[in-house]
Amino acid sequence: MGSGDGQVSAADGRGRADVRQRHVEEKILLDDVPLNFFHCKIAALTFGAHLTEGYAIGTIAYALAPFLNQMLGVQAEHRALWAGLIGSSTLIGIFLGSLVFGWLSDRVGRQKIFLLSFVIITATAFAQFYASTPLILCVLRVILGIGMGGDFAVGHAILAEFSPRKHRGLLLGSFSVIWTIGYAVANVIGMEYVHHSSSPDAWRWLLASSGVPALIVLILRMGTPESPRWLFDKGRVAEADAVVRKCFGKQVRLDTSVQNHHHSGGFARLFKQDLLRRTLFNCIFFTCLVMPYFAVFTFLPSILSALHLPEGSSDLLSNGLLVVGAIIGIWLTVVLPRRTFLIGSFAVTAIALIGLCVWPTATVVTLVLLFGVFTLVLSAVSNLVGVYPPECFPTEVRASGVGFAIACSRIGSAVSVFLLPIGVKQFGLETMLMALAALLLIGMVVSIAWAPETRNLRLNDAANT
Repeated sequence: MGSGDGQVSAADGRGRADVRQRHVEEKILLDDVPLNFFHCKIAALTFGAHLTEGYAIGTIAYALAPFLNQMLGVQAEHRALWAGLIGSSTLIGIFLGSLVFGWLSDRVGRQKIFLLSFVIITATAFAQFYASTPLILCVLRVILGIGMGGDFAVGHAILAEFSPRKHRGLLLGSFSVIWTIGYAVANVIGMEYVHHSSSPDAWRWLLASSGVPALIVLILRMGTPESPRWLFDKGRVAEADAVVRKCFGKQVRLDTSVQNHHHSGGFARLFKQDLLRRTLFNCIFFTCLVMPYFAVFTFLPSILSALHLPEGSSDLLSNGLLVVGAIIGIWLTVVLPRRTFLIGSFAVTAIALIGLCVWPTATVVTLVLLFGVFTLVLSAVSNLVGVYPPECFPTEVRASGVGFAIACSRIGSAVSVFLLPIGVKQFGLETMLMALAALLLIGMVVSIAWAPETRNLRLNDAANT
Protein backbone atom coordinates (compact mmCIF):
# COMPACT_ATOMS: atom_id res chain seq x y z
CA MET A 1 0.00 0.00 0.00
CA GLY A 2 2.76 2.44 1.02
CA SER A 3 4.89 1.46 -1.97
CA GLY A 4 1.99 1.97 -4.34
CA ASP A 5 1.25 5.36 -2.80
CA GLY A 6 4.91 6.30 -3.33
CA GLN A 7 4.75 5.27 -6.98
CA VAL A 8 1.57 7.28 -7.48
CA SER A 9 3.10 10.33 -5.79
CA ALA A 10 6.21 10.07 -7.96
CA ALA A 11 4.07 9.78 -11.09
CA ASP A 12 2.01 12.79 -10.01
CA GLY A 13 5.21 14.73 -9.42
CA ARG A 14 6.52 13.87 -12.88
CA GLY A 15 3.15 14.82 -14.35
CA ARG A 16 3.15 18.21 -12.65
CA ALA A 17 6.74 18.78 -13.80
CA ASP A 18 5.71 17.92 -17.37
CA VAL A 19 2.81 20.35 -17.17
CA ARG A 20 5.09 23.10 -15.87
CA GLN A 21 7.60 22.38 -18.66
CA ARG A 22 4.88 22.52 -21.31
CA HIS A 23 3.63 25.76 -19.77
CA VAL A 24 7.09 27.32 -20.08
CA GLU A 25 7.47 26.05 -23.63
CA GLU A 26 4.08 27.50 -24.57
CA LYS A 27 5.11 30.98 -23.47
CA ILE A 28 6.13 33.46 -26.18
CA LEU A 29 9.64 34.84 -26.15
CA LEU A 30 9.98 38.62 -26.00
CA ASP A 31 11.72 38.50 -29.38
CA ASP A 32 8.64 36.90 -30.96
CA VAL A 33 5.79 38.76 -29.26
CA PRO A 34 3.28 40.39 -31.67
CA LEU A 35 3.47 44.14 -32.09
CA ASN A 36 1.28 45.83 -29.46
CA PHE A 37 0.40 49.22 -27.99
CA PHE A 38 3.47 49.31 -25.74
CA HIS A 39 5.80 48.82 -28.72
CA CYS A 40 4.08 51.70 -30.48
CA LYS A 41 4.41 53.89 -27.37
CA ILE A 42 8.15 53.30 -27.01
CA ALA A 43 8.59 53.83 -30.75
CA ALA A 44 6.63 57.10 -30.60
CA LEU A 45 8.79 58.37 -27.73
CA THR A 46 12.00 57.62 -29.60
CA PHE A 47 10.63 58.90 -32.92
CA GLY A 48 9.48 62.11 -31.27
CA ALA A 49 12.98 62.54 -29.92
CA HIS A 50 14.54 62.15 -33.36
CA LEU A 51 12.03 64.56 -34.88
CA THR A 52 13.01 67.12 -32.24
CA GLU A 53 16.72 66.51 -32.77
CA GLY A 54 16.52 66.80 -36.56
CA TYR A 55 14.53 70.01 -36.16
CA ALA A 56 16.92 71.47 -33.57
CA ILE A 57 19.95 70.77 -35.75
CA GLY A 58 18.26 72.19 -38.85
CA THR A 59 17.28 75.50 -37.23
CA ILE A 60 20.83 76.76 -36.85
CA ALA A 61 21.32 77.14 -40.61
CA TYR A 62 18.67 79.90 -40.70
CA ALA A 63 19.36 81.47 -37.32
CA LEU A 64 23.12 81.81 -37.65
CA ALA A 65 23.37 84.70 -40.13
CA PRO A 66 20.85 87.02 -38.38
CA PHE A 67 22.38 86.13 -35.00
CA LEU A 68 25.89 87.10 -36.11
CA ASN A 69 24.56 90.26 -37.77
CA GLN A 70 23.21 91.39 -34.40
CA MET A 71 26.50 90.70 -32.63
CA LEU A 72 28.01 94.11 -33.32
CA GLY A 73 31.04 93.32 -31.18
CA VAL A 74 32.10 90.51 -33.53
CA GLN A 75 34.53 91.76 -36.13
CA ALA A 76 33.86 90.84 -39.76
CA GLU A 77 37.05 88.78 -40.05
CA HIS A 78 35.97 86.65 -37.06
CA ARG A 79 32.45 85.92 -38.24
CA ALA A 80 33.48 82.98 -40.42
CA LEU A 81 35.30 81.45 -37.45
CA TRP A 82 32.27 81.81 -35.18
CA ALA A 83 29.98 80.50 -37.89
CA GLY A 84 32.12 77.37 -38.18
CA LEU A 85 32.33 76.89 -34.41
CA ILE A 86 28.61 77.36 -33.80
CA GLY A 87 27.67 75.29 -36.84
CA SER A 88 29.80 72.32 -35.72
CA SER A 89 29.16 72.72 -31.97
CA THR A 90 26.19 70.36 -31.92
CA LEU A 91 28.24 67.64 -33.62
CA ILE A 92 30.93 68.08 -30.96
CA GLY A 93 28.29 67.73 -28.26
CA ILE A 94 26.84 64.60 -29.87
CA PHE A 95 30.33 63.09 -29.91
CA LEU A 96 30.75 63.72 -26.18
CA GLY A 97 27.20 62.78 -25.20
CA SER A 98 27.10 59.51 -27.11
CA LEU A 99 30.31 58.34 -25.45
CA VAL A 100 29.49 59.41 -21.90
CA PHE A 101 25.79 58.58 -21.80
CA GLY A 102 26.17 55.37 -23.80
CA TRP A 103 28.62 54.15 -21.16
CA LEU A 104 26.42 55.40 -18.31
CA SER A 105 23.35 53.71 -19.80
CA ASP A 106 25.08 50.32 -19.60
CA ARG A 107 26.03 51.09 -16.00
CA VAL A 108 22.98 52.71 -14.39
CA GLY A 109 20.17 51.70 -16.75
CA ARG A 110 18.40 52.79 -19.91
CA GLN A 111 15.44 54.53 -18.28
CA LYS A 112 17.46 57.09 -16.30
CA ILE A 113 19.41 58.27 -19.36
CA PHE A 114 16.21 58.11 -21.45
CA LEU A 115 14.85 60.88 -19.18
CA LEU A 116 18.05 62.79 -18.39
CA SER A 117 18.97 63.28 -22.04
CA PHE A 118 15.71 65.11 -22.68
CA VAL A 119 15.95 67.20 -19.54
CA ILE A 120 19.20 68.52 -21.03
CA ILE A 121 17.74 68.97 -24.52
CA THR A 122 14.61 70.76 -23.29
CA ALA A 123 16.38 73.16 -20.94
CA THR A 124 19.11 74.02 -23.45
CA ALA A 125 16.71 74.47 -26.37
CA PHE A 126 14.72 77.11 -24.49
CA ALA A 127 17.91 78.74 -23.13
CA GLN A 128 19.04 79.54 -26.69
CA PHE A 129 16.48 82.36 -26.72
CA TYR A 130 18.65 84.30 -24.28
CA ALA A 131 22.00 83.82 -26.03
CA SER A 132 23.74 87.20 -26.10
CA THR A 133 27.20 86.33 -27.40
CA PRO A 134 28.62 83.82 -29.90
CA LEU A 135 30.43 82.02 -27.08
CA ILE A 136 27.22 81.53 -25.09
CA LEU A 137 25.35 80.19 -28.12
CA CYS A 138 28.27 77.90 -28.98
CA VAL A 139 28.34 76.48 -25.44
CA LEU A 140 24.57 76.00 -25.43
CA ARG A 141 24.73 74.15 -28.76
CA VAL A 142 27.46 71.87 -27.38
CA ILE A 143 25.29 71.06 -24.34
CA LEU A 144 22.30 70.52 -26.64
CA GLY A 145 24.42 68.06 -28.63
CA ILE A 146 25.47 66.25 -25.46
CA GLY A 147 21.82 65.58 -24.70
CA MET A 148 21.22 64.44 -28.28
CA GLY A 149 24.23 62.11 -28.18
CA GLY A 150 22.91 60.52 -25.03
CA ASP A 151 19.48 60.09 -26.55
CA PHE A 152 20.88 58.60 -29.77
CA ALA A 153 22.78 55.97 -27.78
CA VAL A 154 20.06 55.01 -25.31
CA GLY A 155 17.12 55.47 -27.70
CA HIS A 156 18.45 52.93 -30.20
CA ALA A 157 19.30 50.52 -27.38
CA ILE A 158 16.00 50.68 -25.49
CA LEU A 159 13.82 50.40 -28.61
CA ALA A 160 15.87 47.45 -29.88
CA GLU A 161 15.58 45.70 -26.50
CA PHE A 162 11.79 46.02 -26.42
CA SER A 163 11.12 45.35 -30.11
CA PRO A 164 10.17 41.94 -31.56
CA ARG A 165 12.70 40.77 -34.13
CA LYS A 166 10.08 40.63 -36.91
CA HIS A 167 9.48 44.37 -36.63
CA ARG A 168 12.85 45.50 -35.26
CA GLY A 169 14.24 46.58 -38.62
CA LEU A 170 11.10 48.59 -39.39
CA LEU A 171 11.12 50.36 -36.02
CA LEU A 172 14.85 51.06 -35.81
CA GLY A 173 15.09 52.00 -39.48
CA SER A 174 12.38 54.61 -39.05
CA PHE A 175 14.73 56.75 -36.95
CA SER A 176 16.33 58.14 -40.10
CA VAL A 177 12.98 59.03 -41.67
CA ILE A 178 11.75 60.88 -38.60
CA TRP A 179 15.04 62.75 -38.17
CA THR A 180 14.99 63.76 -41.84
CA ILE A 181 11.41 65.02 -41.56
CA GLY A 182 12.38 67.13 -38.54
CA TYR A 183 15.35 68.53 -40.44
CA ALA A 184 13.18 69.32 -43.46
CA VAL A 185 10.54 71.01 -41.29
CA ALA A 186 13.29 73.23 -39.84
CA ASN A 187 14.31 74.17 -43.40
CA VAL A 188 10.77 75.13 -44.34
CA ILE A 189 10.08 77.10 -41.15
CA GLY A 190 13.50 78.73 -41.26
CA MET A 191 13.03 79.95 -44.82
CA GLU A 192 9.49 81.19 -44.28
CA TYR A 193 9.84 82.68 -40.80
CA VAL A 194 13.35 84.07 -40.39
CA HIS A 195 13.88 85.28 -43.94
CA HIS A 196 10.47 86.97 -44.16
CA SER A 197 10.05 88.20 -40.60
CA SER A 198 10.56 91.83 -39.65
CA SER A 199 11.24 90.93 -36.01
CA PRO A 200 14.91 91.19 -34.97
CA ASP A 201 14.28 88.31 -32.54
CA ALA A 202 12.99 85.88 -35.16
CA TRP A 203 16.18 83.81 -34.90
CA ARG A 204 15.68 83.55 -31.12
CA TRP A 205 12.14 82.21 -31.51
CA LEU A 206 13.29 79.76 -34.18
CA LEU A 207 16.03 78.27 -32.01
CA ALA A 208 13.88 78.18 -28.87
CA SER A 209 10.95 76.59 -30.74
CA SER A 210 12.74 73.23 -30.60
CA GLY A 211 12.10 73.28 -26.84
CA VAL A 212 8.35 72.81 -27.38
CA PRO A 213 8.46 69.28 -28.88
CA ALA A 214 11.34 68.46 -26.51
CA LEU A 215 9.17 69.31 -23.49
CA ILE A 216 6.32 67.18 -24.82
CA VAL A 217 8.65 64.20 -25.32
CA LEU A 218 10.12 64.67 -21.84
CA ILE A 219 6.68 64.66 -20.17
CA LEU A 220 5.56 61.58 -22.11
CA ARG A 221 8.75 59.70 -21.23
CA MET A 222 8.05 59.92 -17.51
CA GLY A 223 7.07 56.50 -16.23
CA THR A 224 8.86 54.55 -18.97
CA PRO A 225 9.92 51.17 -17.52
CA GLU A 226 13.49 49.93 -17.43
CA SER A 227 14.62 47.58 -20.19
CA PRO A 228 14.00 43.99 -19.01
CA ARG A 229 17.04 42.82 -20.97
CA TRP A 230 19.25 45.25 -19.06
CA LEU A 231 17.70 44.17 -15.75
CA PHE A 232 18.22 40.50 -16.58
CA ASP A 233 21.81 41.13 -17.65
CA LYS A 234 22.45 42.75 -14.25
CA GLY A 235 21.03 39.71 -12.45
CA ARG A 236 17.77 41.44 -11.49
CA VAL A 237 15.66 38.61 -12.87
CA ALA A 238 12.49 39.18 -10.80
CA GLU A 239 12.36 42.85 -11.86
CA ALA A 240 12.90 41.88 -15.49
CA ASP A 241 10.05 39.36 -15.35
CA ALA A 242 7.77 41.94 -13.71
CA VAL A 243 8.39 44.46 -16.51
CA VAL A 244 7.72 41.82 -19.18
CA ARG A 245 4.46 40.74 -17.51
CA LYS A 246 3.28 44.33 -17.05
CA CYS A 247 4.01 45.43 -20.62
CA PHE A 248 3.29 42.27 -22.59
CA GLY A 249 1.25 39.90 -20.41
CA LYS A 250 1.84 36.69 -18.46
CA GLN A 251 2.26 34.60 -21.60
CA VAL A 252 5.50 36.38 -22.60
CA ARG A 253 8.95 35.64 -21.16
CA LEU A 254 12.54 36.66 -21.71
CA ASP A 255 14.96 34.37 -23.47
CA THR A 256 17.20 33.31 -20.58
CA SER A 257 19.48 31.04 -22.61
CA VAL A 258 22.30 33.60 -22.67
CA GLN A 259 23.54 35.54 -19.69
CA ASN A 260 26.71 37.58 -19.63
CA HIS A 261 27.54 38.21 -15.99
CA HIS A 262 31.03 36.82 -16.61
CA HIS A 263 31.85 39.84 -18.79
CA SER A 264 32.49 43.37 -17.60
CA GLY A 265 31.01 46.21 -19.62
CA GLY A 266 32.62 49.46 -20.71
CA PHE A 267 34.54 50.52 -23.77
CA ALA A 268 37.37 48.05 -23.11
CA ARG A 269 34.84 45.24 -23.66
CA LEU A 270 34.20 46.51 -27.19
CA PHE A 271 37.80 45.72 -28.10
CA LYS A 272 37.92 42.19 -26.75
CA GLN A 273 38.55 39.56 -29.38
CA ASP A 274 34.92 38.41 -29.68
CA LEU A 275 33.56 41.95 -30.27
CA LEU A 276 36.48 43.71 -31.98
CA ARG A 277 35.37 43.00 -35.55
CA ARG A 278 31.82 44.12 -34.85
CA THR A 279 33.08 47.31 -33.19
CA LEU A 280 35.33 48.17 -36.13
CA PHE A 281 32.63 47.33 -38.67
CA ASN A 282 30.00 49.55 -37.05
CA CYS A 283 32.38 52.47 -36.62
CA ILE A 284 33.72 52.27 -40.18
CA PHE A 285 30.48 51.71 -42.09
CA PHE A 286 28.67 54.38 -40.02
CA THR A 287 31.46 56.91 -40.62
CA CYS A 288 31.78 56.13 -44.33
CA LEU A 289 28.05 56.80 -44.77
CA VAL A 290 27.70 60.02 -42.82
CA MET A 291 30.86 61.80 -44.01
CA PRO A 292 29.53 62.16 -47.60
CA TYR A 293 26.01 62.85 -46.25
CA PHE A 294 26.98 65.83 -44.10
CA ALA A 295 29.67 67.14 -46.45
CA VAL A 296 27.41 67.18 -49.51
CA PHE A 297 24.16 68.39 -47.96
CA THR A 298 25.75 71.02 -45.73
CA PHE A 299 27.09 72.74 -48.85
CA LEU A 300 24.45 71.52 -51.32
CA PRO A 301 23.55 74.91 -52.89
CA SER A 302 27.18 75.76 -53.66
CA ILE A 303 27.88 72.23 -54.97
CA LEU A 304 24.89 72.35 -57.31
CA SER A 305 25.94 75.80 -58.48
CA ALA A 306 29.45 74.55 -59.24
CA LEU A 307 27.93 71.72 -61.29
CA HIS A 308 25.76 74.28 -63.14
CA LEU A 309 22.56 72.65 -61.96
CA PRO A 310 19.31 74.62 -61.56
CA GLU A 311 18.97 76.67 -58.36
CA GLY A 312 15.59 75.14 -57.53
CA SER A 313 17.02 71.62 -57.52
CA SER A 314 18.51 72.31 -54.06
CA ASP A 315 15.10 72.27 -52.40
CA LEU A 316 14.09 69.19 -54.39
CA LEU A 317 17.14 67.26 -53.22
CA SER A 318 17.30 68.41 -49.60
CA ASN A 319 13.60 68.58 -48.72
CA GLY A 320 12.14 66.12 -51.19
CA LEU A 321 14.39 63.26 -52.20
CA LEU A 322 15.99 62.95 -48.76
CA VAL A 323 12.57 62.28 -47.20
CA VAL A 324 11.41 60.02 -50.03
CA GLY A 325 14.67 58.07 -49.88
CA ALA A 326 14.37 57.60 -46.13
CA ILE A 327 10.83 56.23 -46.53
CA ILE A 328 11.94 53.84 -49.27
CA GLY A 329 14.75 52.79 -46.95
CA ILE A 330 12.26 51.54 -44.36
CA TRP A 331 10.75 49.18 -46.91
CA LEU A 332 14.16 48.01 -48.12
CA THR A 333 15.27 47.39 -44.53
CA VAL A 334 12.30 45.05 -44.09
CA VAL A 335 12.49 43.13 -47.39
CA LEU A 336 16.24 42.93 -48.02
CA PRO A 337 18.97 41.20 -46.04
CA ARG A 338 20.98 43.78 -44.13
CA ARG A 339 24.25 42.88 -45.89
CA THR A 340 22.75 43.08 -49.37
CA PHE A 341 21.14 46.46 -48.71
CA LEU A 342 24.31 47.95 -47.21
CA ILE A 343 26.84 46.65 -49.75
CA GLY A 344 24.63 47.46 -52.75
CA SER A 345 23.95 50.98 -51.51
CA PHE A 346 27.63 51.71 -51.00
CA ALA A 347 28.26 50.60 -54.59
CA VAL A 348 25.42 52.64 -56.14
CA THR A 349 26.23 55.87 -54.29
CA ALA A 350 29.94 55.57 -55.11
CA ILE A 351 29.18 55.03 -58.81
CA ALA A 352 26.83 58.04 -58.84
CA LEU A 353 29.49 60.33 -57.34
CA ILE A 354 32.17 59.01 -59.68
CA GLY A 355 29.81 59.71 -62.59
CA LEU A 356 29.50 63.34 -61.48
CA CYS A 357 33.29 63.60 -61.30
CA VAL A 358 34.20 62.05 -64.65
CA TRP A 359 31.23 63.42 -66.61
CA PRO A 360 30.95 67.10 -65.58
CA THR A 361 29.97 68.14 -69.11
CA ALA A 362 26.94 65.85 -69.22
CA THR A 363 23.48 67.28 -69.81
CA VAL A 364 21.60 68.88 -66.94
CA VAL A 365 19.12 66.00 -66.95
CA THR A 366 21.92 63.44 -66.58
CA LEU A 367 23.62 65.34 -63.76
CA VAL A 368 20.34 65.80 -61.89
CA LEU A 369 19.61 62.09 -62.35
CA LEU A 370 23.02 61.09 -60.97
CA PHE A 371 22.66 63.43 -58.00
CA GLY A 372 19.09 62.25 -57.46
CA VAL A 373 20.16 58.59 -57.36
CA PHE A 374 22.95 59.47 -54.94
CA THR A 375 20.51 61.37 -52.68
CA LEU A 376 17.78 58.71 -52.71
CA VAL A 377 20.08 55.75 -52.06
CA LEU A 378 22.24 57.49 -49.45
CA SER A 379 19.13 58.61 -47.58
CA ALA A 380 17.62 55.12 -47.81
CA VAL A 381 20.68 53.23 -46.56
CA SER A 382 21.16 55.74 -43.74
CA ASN A 383 18.30 53.86 -42.04
CA LEU A 384 20.79 51.09 -41.27
CA VAL A 385 22.80 53.32 -38.93
CA GLY A 386 19.89 52.95 -36.52
CA VAL A 387 19.56 49.21 -37.10
CA TYR A 388 22.98 47.59 -37.30
CA PRO A 389 24.71 48.87 -34.11
CA PRO A 390 22.03 47.81 -31.59
CA GLU A 391 21.70 44.44 -33.33
CA CYS A 392 25.45 43.77 -33.32
CA PHE A 393 26.24 44.29 -29.63
CA PRO A 394 25.15 42.22 -26.61
CA THR A 395 23.07 43.82 -23.87
CA GLU A 396 26.00 44.42 -21.52
CA VAL A 397 27.58 46.92 -23.94
CA ARG A 398 24.78 47.70 -26.36
CA ALA A 399 24.48 51.39 -25.49
CA SER A 400 28.27 51.75 -25.22
CA GLY A 401 28.69 50.15 -28.65
CA VAL A 402 26.00 52.33 -30.22
CA GLY A 403 27.45 55.41 -28.53
CA PHE A 404 31.00 54.64 -29.66
CA ALA A 405 29.88 54.14 -33.28
CA ILE A 406 27.94 57.42 -33.17
CA ALA A 407 30.95 59.22 -31.68
CA CYS A 408 33.24 57.98 -34.45
CA SER A 409 30.71 59.01 -37.08
CA ARG A 410 30.44 62.52 -35.66
CA ILE A 411 34.20 62.96 -35.73
CA GLY A 412 34.09 61.97 -39.39
CA SER A 413 31.15 64.30 -40.06
CA ALA A 414 32.91 67.27 -38.49
CA VAL A 415 36.11 66.54 -40.45
CA SER A 416 34.29 66.21 -43.77
CA VAL A 417 32.28 69.42 -43.22
CA PHE A 418 35.45 71.29 -42.23
CA LEU A 419 37.62 69.98 -45.08
CA LEU A 420 35.21 70.07 -48.03
CA PRO A 421 35.20 73.86 -48.68
CA ILE A 422 38.97 74.01 -48.12
CA GLY A 423 39.53 71.08 -50.46
CA VAL A 424 37.25 72.50 -53.14
CA LYS A 425 39.22 75.74 -53.07
CA GLN A 426 42.58 73.95 -53.26
CA PHE A 427 41.85 70.97 -55.53
CA GLY A 428 38.45 71.53 -57.13
CA LEU A 429 34.99 70.06 -56.62
CA GLU A 430 35.53 66.96 -58.78
CA THR A 431 38.56 65.91 -56.72
CA MET A 432 36.68 66.26 -53.44
CA LEU A 433 33.66 64.36 -54.76
CA MET A 434 36.04 61.60 -55.86
CA ALA A 435 37.47 61.51 -52.33
CA LEU A 436 33.95 61.09 -50.93
CA ALA A 437 33.34 58.30 -53.46
CA ALA A 438 36.52 56.61 -52.22
CA LEU A 439 35.09 56.68 -48.67
CA LEU A 440 31.95 54.95 -49.92
CA LEU A 441 34.06 52.27 -51.63
CA ILE A 442 36.00 51.73 -48.39
CA GLY A 443 32.68 51.25 -46.60
CA MET A 444 31.64 48.72 -49.25
CA VAL A 445 34.86 46.69 -48.90
CA VAL A 446 34.62 46.66 -45.09
CA SER A 447 30.97 45.60 -45.30
CA ILE A 448 31.78 42.76 -47.68
CA ALA A 449 34.44 41.52 -45.27
CA TRP A 450 32.77 42.07 -41.89
CA ALA A 451 29.04 42.89 -42.10
CA PRO A 452 26.99 40.22 -40.28
CA GLU A 453 23.46 39.30 -41.30
CA THR A 454 21.22 40.28 -38.38
CA ARG A 455 17.74 40.51 -39.90
CA ASN A 456 16.34 37.41 -38.12
CA LEU A 457 18.63 37.58 -35.11
CA ARG A 458 17.33 37.27 -31.57
CA LEU A 459 19.00 40.02 -29.52
CA ASN A 460 20.36 37.47 -27.05
CA ASP A 461 22.12 35.80 -29.96
CA ALA A 462 24.14 38.98 -30.51
CA ALA A 463 26.46 37.72 -27.80
CA ASN A 464 27.39 34.69 -29.89
CA THR A 465 27.38 35.90 -33.52
